[in-house]
Amino acid sequence: MQRRDFFKLCAATAALGAHPPLAAQDLKPRFYTRAQLVGERAQPLKASSLAAGKNYIFHYPFEGTPCFLLNLGRPTVRNVQLRTEDGSTYQWPGGVGPNNAIVGYSAICAHRMTYPTRQISFISYRDQSSASRVMSPNVIHCCSEHSEYDPASGARVLGGPAPQPLSAILLEYERGTDALYAVGTLGGEMFNAFFAKFEFKLALDYGAGKMRRRVAGRSVVTELSSFCKQQVKC
Repeated sequence: MQRRDFFKLCAATAALGAHPPLAAQDLKPRFYTRAQLVGERAQPLKASSLAAGKNYIFHYPFEGTPCFLLNLGRPTVRNVQLRTEDGSTYQWPGGVGPNNAIVGYSAICAHRMTYPTRQISFISYRDQSSASRVMSPNVIHCCSEHSEYDPASGARVLGGPAPQPLSAILLEYERGTDALYAVGTLGGEMFNAFFAKFEFKLALDYGAGKMRRRVAGRSVVTELSSFCKQQVKC
């Protein structure tokens, strides 16, 4: 090594020590409009009416962003420590409702943003009865590249190429009325990239300009089998 190069290296190392790289930040909940979850006839949805193991779809925090609503049929893990692709950390509090078994997640896969459409869905929750030899039971599985998420642990990645958990939808449970509300998100949001990638398709499905409109007041919950025409079972 030349002497002048040695001094340059020493100077660069000293500068790096004086200004260390910024540490990844802890993510806080992002609160949006409080929206009550309702049935297809606009009646307030009862948490006790959600069948265990069945896929339900609602939209939040925007009219064009689909989400899963799941009754796992068992208590979830509590206060799960998770990390996004950029290294930011956050703590998922756990499920809500009876037995703390109800969870909500963005239905946009963290790998290539595969999502349920009116025509077809490559991503869904699979319980013991619907899991195949390709996948594990009781996971959210995306057939596009076989990413798997654990909905009982904040949708942490269990396998496949997904770089981070699904973004969690924060739910509130009102014990006296058995009602559910969506209030915000937690984790790595992908909404801007999602809108940019699927803008044309989303405009056709939801109407130009409506896909980015925030959900206000209420959000309709539909069974995935009714929401889309075909579910891919890999």
